[in-house]
Amino acid sequence: MNTFFKLKENNTNLRTEIVAGVTTFLTMVYIIVVNPAILSAAGIPFDQVFMATIIAAVVGTVIMALCANYPIAIAPGMGLNAYFASVVAAQGFSYQVVLGAVFMAGILFVLLSLTNFREVLIGAIPPALKYGITSGIGLFIAFIGLKSSGIVVEDQINMVGLGDFHNPVTLLTLVGLLITLILIVRKVNGALFIGMLITGVIGFFTGQLESQGIAAMPPMPVIFDMDVTGVFANGLYTVVFAFLLVTIFDTTGTLIGVAERAGFLKNGQMPRAKSALLADATATSVGAMFGTSPSTAYVESTSGVAAGGRTGLTALVVAALFAVSMFFKPVIEAIANSPAITAPVLIIVGCLMMDGLARIDWKKFDDAFPAFAIILAMPLTSSIATGIAIGFITYPLLKLVIGKGRDVHWILYVFGIIFALQMAFFPAI
Repeated sequence: MNTFFKLKENNTNLRTEIVAGVTTFLTMVYIIVVNPAILSAAGIPFDQVFMATIIAAVVGTVIMALCANYPIAIAPGMGLNAYFASVVAAQGFSYQVVLGAVFMAGILFVLLSLTNFREVLIGAIPPALKYGITSGIGLFIAFIGLKSSGIVVEDQINMVGLGDFHNPVTLLTLVGLLITLILIVRKVNGALFIGMLITGVIGFFTGQLESQGIAAMPPMPVIFDMDVTGVFANGLYTVVFAFLLVTIFDTTGTLIGVAERAGFLKNGQMPRAKSALLADATATSVGAMFGTSPSTAYVESTSGVAAGGRTGLTALVVAALFAVSMFFKPVIEAIANSPAITAPVLIIVGCLMMDGLARIDWKKFDDAFPAFAIILAMPLTSSIATGIAIGFITYPLLKLVIGKGRDVHWILYVFGIIFALQMAFFPAI
């Protein structure tokens, strides 16, 4: 292990890497609960998405460990799972068709990871749009958490209103949210996961959580339950692009952030970047084959870095723990079926995704309005793709009319036209 992972060269040791791996796993294990909860609501059988979540996490994280030698974990990403569910629910497509869109996005990501086009695309998209997209997704998933728990409800006059706080589910959600917030501000490792466990215990003793056992043999995975031809038949190109674009942003931003924290960047460049990106792209494709939304590098990996993790051995420990977790499906399913336990995670993760707002220059209206439009559109239309489309249309348009058209990369004009046509002919997607 010392030779393969270069432990001494990276100033670490076996014990430190194991502790770092456990730390990272505890901070992101909530996805095993939350992802099946969201996607099973979209029609994918719970057992299928449960196994798909774990398989995608294991495959992506192992590739990251062995090929890139970075302490970065991969798993299905938050936000995109909610968008997946919204495409199925709001537009009426089957989950098999949307899985086909995810698979196509994964294949495209694999191909782009082998070229320099990814760097060109990321460089072409201005910071205002990038931060707007991330923040919009944050509001989107936070709203889902508020709605699923009954904190906000439908209102015929105001569209939404405050829910009934005497409702047991809503009350438990508020208690769980408060407990988790306290754990986070006190900087407790694995605060989200521990918060879910405490809320689950309270739910059990108040009769809101039924015991289904703790451990059992894992269910059989389901493979190729997707419809790629349906993507073409229904013109879901914007959906494919939304999955691809957000995954690229998430992964690249996380890789840079974790690499900077760990001191991996050399002259602003990240060694073995293509191998790291290939891990995420492969996980997305494999995850779609088994039944889950796109995967991404997890920013929670910084917790493992803070604990001393510096090599792929940290990631390998995370992958091993994900594999072990498949034997605890009964208790995970019980927790996932309780909105009061998963909603606080959605709300808090939504908040954490809003930090990019501070980096938008709100005094430059031609930058600010496209970002604002994205942030506003995503939660109100329940569509990440619609938010991205509006941003890509308005940004080059505003720059063009004030004489700054040459400052906009040609790629944005191409995508702006494509999105305008897409919204004209397929406005609901």
